[in-house]
Amino acid sequence: MAKTGNLTRADIAESIHRKIGLSRADSSGLVEGILRHVCESLSKGDNVKISGFGTFILRDKAQRIGRNPKTGIEVPIAPRRVLTFRASQIMRDRIVEAG
Repeated sequence: MAKTGNLTRADIAESIHRKIGLSRADSSGLVEGILRHVCESLSKGDNVKISGFGTFILRDKAQRIGRNPKTGIEVPIAPRRVLTFRASQIMRDRIVEAG
């Protein structure tokens, strides 16, 4: 698996290949298809919930006034959409057990 501390698409595809027995190409295609579907749903404005893993939530943030920490000058921060992730309780429990 990942030696750098990061889990990559290739790592996931390789794991599917070893555990399920799909070809490497089919495993890679499966991973890409799932990620594409998640991205398309988020780009449409839908939240994505993966049971037992967590929820990707889109939030609209209103315009607000920020401050440049170096100069102290107030600067307007434009409204924007942000993506957040909330881990499921099952995922949180697994992370605590592993730590």
